[in-house]
Amino acid sequence: MTKPWGIRIAGGIRLAMLLLAGGLTVGCDTWFGADEDPPLPGERISVLAHDRQLSPDPQAQGRRIILPPPVVNPEWPQPGGYANHAMHHLTIADSPQARWTADAGTSSDSSERFVGQPIVAGGRVFTMDSGHLVSAFAAAGGERLWQTPLAPETEEDDGHISGGLAHENGIVFATTGFAQVVALNAATGEEIWWRKFPAPFRAAPTARGGRVFAISLDNTLHVLDAVDGAELWSHTGITEPTSLLGGGSPAVDGGVVVAPFSSGEILAMSVGNGRVLWADSLASARRTDETAALSQIRGHPVVDRGRVLALSHGGVMAAIDTRTGRRLWDREVGGLQTPWVAGSFVYVLTVDAQLLCLSRDDGRITWITELPAFEDEEDRDDPILWTGPVLVSDRLVVVGSHGVAFAISPYTGEYLGAIELSDPVSVPSVVADGTLYVLTDEADLIAFR
Repeated sequence: MTKPWGIRIAGGIRLAMLLLAGGLTVGCDTWFGADEDPPLPGERISVLAHDRQLSPDPQAQGRRIILPPPVVNPEWPQPGGYANHAMHHLTIADSPQARWTADAGTSSDSSERFVGQPIVAGGRVFTMDSGHLVSAFAAAGGERLWQTPLAPETEEDDGHISGGLAHENGIVFATTGFAQVVALNAATGEEIWWRKFPAPFRAAPTARGGRVFAISLDNTLHVLDAVDGAELWSHTGITEPTSLLGGGSPAVDGGVVVAPFSSGEILAMSVGNGRVLWADSLASARRTDETAALSQIRGHPVVDRGRVLALSHGGVMAAIDTRTGRRLWDREVGGLQTPWVAGSFVYVLTVDAQLLCLSRDDGRITWITELPAFEDEEDRDDPILWTGPVLVSDRLVVVGSHGVAFAISPYTGEYLGAIELSDPVSVPSVVADGTLYVLTDEADLIAFR
């Protein structure tokens, strides 16, 4: 059941306290309070060409949602958390406050964007800005420890979208829009090795078991030795001439790497030698125009207790047996974000600006919460990109590109509150050691604990 402070503001604002400090400004009087009405009166019209409409499953409605208790995760070392991207239910302090703010470098704009989350490991927070500058900050107080530029001096940085970061065994691994994978000493920022590839990277790597897994823009999975960068093996998927900004990072667990591609293809391979264990496609059979035809798996696939959970932009979400590749269930759900698994339930943001709760066992939809789809709903202008969700201490946190964050009950889908931020946010927030880290499009890194 929801904690007493999870609905009313009367015991303190709790999580998104956010934002009375660190350059963020409050735009409303409540955050988790009940004074604010749901933001979307009137009829919702699907933004997808094939006009899919979702509704809760009658057999799932009323199902009691029980979640595992919140736990403290000491680190967030990979894109999506740990290498399997299954983070379950995380803890933050009962009444966290903004503790520090740091300048992470060059802001994100229409021509140069950053797509990688911050990562947290070894008492440090690492970021990569839109100009390929990697920075390390002390998690305790936000002091800048080092910064290392990765953009080659001989090349113009304009139009090169950065990839992202991963950490293992004291090394930070970075993928870049300059077709590089670079290894840096996490303590000093000094370069350990770098490798050049035929195609750029627009997704963060994954590091696990002494190997680095990185997918390049030509849909090739490169697997490198973490010590010296030597390529151990590679696999090229189906070529896709058009793709969305960013991409999903491989999930690694139990000797299996699950790789998502911009074609909608998803493959499971042996970590040791790249042998393909199974392949599937999350491309939709109901594609009706060029936009709907983008079947890219942009969110990270999740490997959780013997099954893979993934969804594509094109409108297919599936649960797949990790070992055999057998589909356990699928749903006509399209999204750009990583599914969040907790206990027997999965939370998903869709391209239709809906937040869903589905059963992990059979994919039945328990509840649906509508989010604003446009900044101007009346004229349907300025579409909003929602990031998340993140499940922390009995609340789902989603943040919009228009600079508004919502807290939503994971049990009922009820709005618990909203707050307006001073800057847009385009990358999902991360949580480590009871601290929530938000990276704004202005490259402000804010820590709340």
